[in-house]
Amino acid sequence: MRTRVQEIVFDCADPAALARFWAALLGGAPVDRSPDWSYVDPPEFARVAFQKVPEGKSVKNRVHLDLEVADPAVAAEEALPLGARRSGGIVTDEHGSFQVMCDPEGNEFCFVTG
Repeated sequence: MRTRVQEIVFDCADPAALARFWAALLGGAPVDRSPDWSYVDPPEFARVAFQKVPEGKSVKNRVHLDLEVADPAVAAEEALPLGARRSGGIVTDEHGSFQVMCDPEGNEFCFVTG
């Protein structure tokens, strides 16, 4: 069986706010389908959706998005005013560099090169 990714769904407390954050990072317009479900359709990427759940995030994500950028430091600075925060510093090795970030609800993602 072969399938394709239709959407990536994040559990969260505020779907509308996260849809706007991720739309600012990835492009596309945020859509609020209901108070419990929002999404964004970034260009050339699977839908990223956000569903309201009662419990808060308590541990590190088991899956995260790596977002390719020209410069992780510059991308991190641009993401901070949107509500992102850094987690640690930039890591560089023979394959490139990455900066771990968190969205406004603490979901990890990385800005990467290489």
